[in-house]
Amino acid sequence: MLETSPTTPRSLDESVLLSKPELVLGRYRIMDANSTGGFGTVLTCWDTRLQRRVAIKRMPLAPAAAGAGAASTVAEALTEARTASLLAHPNIVTVFDFEADPNWAYLVMEYVDGLNLSDLLARVEGGTLNGDECAYLISCVADALSFAHENGVLHLDIKPSNIIVDKAGNVKICDFGMATLASATGFGDARGGTVGYMSPEQIRGEMVDERSDVFSLGVVVWQALTGHNPFAAASAEQSLKLIEKGPRSRITTMIPDVQGISEQALLGALAPSASMRTPSVSEFANELTFTLGDISVGADSIRHLLSQTGQSPEDEEAWEGNLPLYFRYPWLAPLITRGTAAVSSGLAGLLFLPSLFTSASTAYIAASVFAGVAAFWPPLGGALVIVAALLALLTTTQSAAAILLPLVLGAVLIAWWAFMGALDHHSTPAVTLPCCFGNPIAGAAWAAAFLTPLSALAAGTVGWLFGRVAMLSVASAFSAADVVAGLVEIATHPSTWIAFGGCAAAAGAGSAVTRIRPSTGFAVTGQITTAALLIASQLLAVRVENAGIWLAPTWDTTGIAVVLCVLVSIATVLSGPEPEDLEDDDYELD
Repeated sequence: MLETSPTTPRSLDESVLLSKPELVLGRYRIMDANSTGGFGTVLTCWDTRLQRRVAIKRMPLAPAAAGAGAASTVAEALTEARTASLLAHPNIVTVFDFEADPNWAYLVMEYVDGLNLSDLLARVEGGTLNGDECAYLISCVADALSFAHENGVLHLDIKPSNIIVDKAGNVKICDFGMATLASATGFGDARGGTVGYMSPEQIRGEMVDERSDVFSLGVVVWQALTGHNPFAAASAEQSLKLIEKGPRSRITTMIPDVQGISEQALLGALAPSASMRTPSVSEFANELTFTLGDISVGADSIRHLLSQTGQSPEDEEAWEGNLPLYFRYPWLAPLITRGTAAVSSGLAGLLFLPSLFTSASTAYIAASVFAGVAAFWPPLGGALVIVAALLALLTTTQSAAAILLPLVLGAVLIAWWAFMGALDHHSTPAVTLPCCFGNPIAGAAWAAAFLTPLSALAAGTVGWLFGRVAMLSVASAFSAADVVAGLVEIATHPSTWIAFGGCAAAAGAGSAVTRIRPSTGFAVTGQITTAALLIASQLLAVRVENAGIWLAPTWDTTGIAVVLCVLVSIATVLSGPEPEDLEDDDYELD
C-alpha cells in the first residue's frame, strides 16, 4: 500500500507564473522544468497551437569539432528521433516532433500524467511491488520492447525512471533510442546507458542486441521485487565486477514466492554472458510471469496505487478547463500590455501635441504615431509622451525662472524612464494613464498588478506627479509660470502630500500583496488593497483639508479607484486560476 506521507505535490513554478516566459520553439509555453540529467532537461509545456500538455526533452548539442560542422551532429540526432517516432505502440511514449537550433535539440513527446517506476517504488510500503503487480508491469514493458526489437530498435537504457505508469494504470516506456541520441549531444558513446542497469557488453563497448535490453529488464524486475539493485556501483567497472559475480543472495531467500520457473527466468536474464542469456524479452516475460503472479490482478492493484497519488482523470479535465489564458493564448498578455500602452500613449499625447502643432489633424497624426510606437515598444511610447509634455512647457515659457519646471520635471521623468520605465513594458501605462483619466491616482492599480513592489512604488510616485503636472498644464494653456504657481499653491496643503503618499503606498502595497503567491486570489486581494488605500488616503486628505471634519472624498477619485480595481480584477479572473496542486512528476533523468 502507499505510504501515508508521500512527497508533496508541486504547483506551477512561481517564477514561471510571474515572468510569463517566452515560448519554446515559438509554440510551447513552459509550465514546469523537471529533472535534469546527463542527457538534458525535460520540460512540461503547454502546446498553444493544439491546446494540450506535452513533454519536451531539451538536450545541449556538442560544439562543432574542428573540421566538422554542427549539421552532421543535428542530422544524427534527427535520424534517431525519426526512429523513435516510428514506434507507435500503446506502451511507448509517443514522439510528436523534433527540432534543433545551433545549441539545443528538442524532442517533443506526449505528456504522461503519472509516476515513473522509481517514484512509485519510493512511495509504496517497503519500496517493492508484489508478484501480481510486477507480472503486470513486466508484461507491458516486454510488449513494448518486443515491438521495438521487431522493428530493429534497441532501447539500451531500461531503468525504473524510464518506465512510467499513468493515473489509469497504463505502463509506458520513454527515452527510446536516447542512448544513441545522447551520442549526438556529446554525452558518451552510442552504447551509453545507466550504471547498474547496463549489460556487460554495453559496459565493454561490444556489439549489443536485444539481449542487452533483456538484462536491463531483469535488473528492473529484481529491484521491483526486492527493493534494491544488485549491480549498483560507483562506476561502470565496479558494476561489471558485481555482474560477473552474480547477485550475492538468492532471490528465493528474500521473496519466497519467486521460485521455480520464475527464479530460473530471472537468473537467465541476468547471465553475465549474452550467449547464456534468455534470447528475447517475450520469452523472458512469459517464463517470469508464468508463476510470478496474475497479470489482471496486478493491473487492478497498480491502478489502485496510482489513484492514491493525486488527481483523477476528471480532476485533470477540470484543471485543463481552468488553465490560465496566457498558457493557452500566449499572445493575449502582450496584446493587453501593448494595447493599453498604445491607447494611453496616444490619448496622453493628445493633451500635449495640440500646443506643438497649429493643425489639429497634424496633432492627431502625431498621436497615432505615439500609439503605434507604443504598440511596437511600450517604453518608447512613454518616452515620446514625456518629450511632448516637456516641449509643450518649454515652447510657452517666457521667463528664466519658469524654465526650471520643465528642466526639473524632465530630470525626474528621464531618470525614472532610464532606470525603470525602459526595463519593463508594463511601466508605461502606470505613468500615462493618469494623464488619460485626468486624475493622478489612475496608474496605481496597473502598477500594483504588473510591477514589482519597488517598481510599483516608483511608478505610483512618478505617475501621480506627471498626472498632476499634466492637469495643471492643460488648465493653464501650458504656461510654465502658471503651472509652477499651481504646484507651489497645492504643495502648501498637507492634503496634497497625503494624497501623493497614499498613491505611491497603494501601488507598492498592492503589488506586494499580489506577489505573496502567484494566484488569482492574491491578485484580486492586491487590487482591493490598492483601492482601499487610495480611498483611505483621500478620506484622510479631505479630513485634514476640512479642519478635522470627516467628509466623503470626491466621487471622481473614489470612482476611478473602484472602477480600475474592478476592471483589473476581472482581467485577472478571466486569465484563469492557477492550479495549486498540479503534479509534474513525469520524466526523471538520472
